Amino acid sequence: MASTAQIPLVGGKADGETVTVELDSNGRPPLTHHHLGPDGLAGAQIYELESDDEQGRPWVYTWRGPAV
Repeated sequence: MASTAQIPLVGGKADGETVTVELDSNGRPPLTHHHLGPDGLAGAQIYELESDDEQGRPWVYTWRGPAV
């Protein structure tokens, strides 16, 4: 069974939500998260992984913009 992590979303329409992602064999989450909108991938918001050691969390996904 693969390991997972809960990572908060920062900024954009999904600010404050948390997503559960699968970690790779090195214990790291995917570099990006596409938060789907009502139109699916066409309305997705793109979030990029960043470290967040200052807040005591290993990672956050920070909003980068809509998928165009």
